[in-house]
Amino acid sequence: MQRLTLRIGRNTLAILAQDEESDTLTYEPVVVKSGISMAANLREAFKSSSLLSQNVSAARVLIDSNTLMVPVELFSEQTMEEMHNHAFPRQEQDTILYNVQPDLNAVAVFAMNKDLKLVLDDHFQSIRLIAAMSPVWRHMHRRSFTGSKQKLYAYFHEKRLELCSFQQNRFKFCNSFEANRAPDALYFMLYVWQQLQLRSKYDELCLMGDVPEKDWMMQQLKKYVLNTIMLNPQTEYNMHPVTEIKGVPFDLQTLVVKGR
Repeated sequence: MQRLTLRIGRNTLAILAQDEESDTLTYEPVVVKSGISMAANLREAFKSSSLLSQNVSAARVLIDSNTLMVPVELFSEQTMEEMHNHAFPRQEQDTILYNVQPDLNAVAVFAMNKDLKLVLDDHFQSIRLIAAMSPVWRHMHRRSFTGSKQKLYAYFHEKRLELCSFQQNRFKFCNSFEANRAPDALYFMLYVWQQLQLRSKYDELCLMGDVPEKDWMMQQLKKYVLNTIMLNPQTEYNMHPVTEIKGVPFDLQTLVVKGR
């Protein structure tokens, strides 16, 4: 039996299937046509994809979209849409969803296109919708307890930069930035590092994902943060087979290895 996971980004679409008997993984990135909506691209994928054509009734779906973190004590289903609309531009065609992050005493409130959800509902009997950063937050939170150094995590994907840091069982910092240019990303990381009053010669800055101008970025960061490290998924996840597949985003790798 196949376990199916879809990852729907802002401009990307990918499918990963895991055979539950043999643990074999099959990854299929989908070519997204820019002239049509993501919902229309997904409809096309159901017609053309060998993985989606199989008789699978359930799927996990990672959604990379605008996400608002709300302390669990302030969260209410009745007010979550209003809170999300205050933080991000309102899109009439979106529906607002949420994932509880029990380890972090927080709730991730995120948007999803209604037509996109309808396509998924039409093809699967059971769907688990997950904010794309959820598995990354959970893993990095656990990782933050290793050693005595404080840590700032920077995850690059689809020209965006996600920064997070933790203090015990809560977020100390969590935000995302547009990062089309490496100098902009460098500025955001160093500004947050300073804002959190982290120590340049002791604490750690951990980078992961599709880091722009990687060599230049590391060279510049090490001028200000001695312990700047690039997380290698193969090392981080003990050579798990998913880390051997080219092109699989770090958040999807983390979901496969660590679950949610």
